[in-house]
Amino acid sequence: MARNHYYLSIADLAHASGPDPRFAYDGAGPNDFAAALQQALRDDSLFDRWRLGQPDPDAVDTSLAAVDPAAQVNAKVADLHTEVDLITDLPMSVVRHRLFLLIGGAWKLRDMRAA
Repeated sequence: MARNHYYLSIADLAHASGPDPRFAYDGAGPNDFAAALQQALRDDSLFDRWRLGQPDPDAVDTSLAAVDPAAQVNAKVADLHTEVDLITDLPMSVVRHRLFLLIGGAWKLRDMRAA
């Protein structure tokens, strides 16, 4: 699978939170968020906790369980928002799902390129 470089923006990281507090990001800043997202992409612990919380865990789309042990995430504050650089071979559907669990819809994809 090809590695992609995703460029994301979060307008207000301090108030960004997923819809379910059991899975939502609750860190203190860009570095904490980068670490949380990187962990969520590198292993399946967040996905597994979410899957087990579903009404029918066996019916969950298994393609969302994909992981990338080499995923790299960096985040920094820039012009009153947070910029996130993510390099992974995971498809956008998996990245989107993990982001939704962590910070809901509080993010925007600015660009994507081959890494």
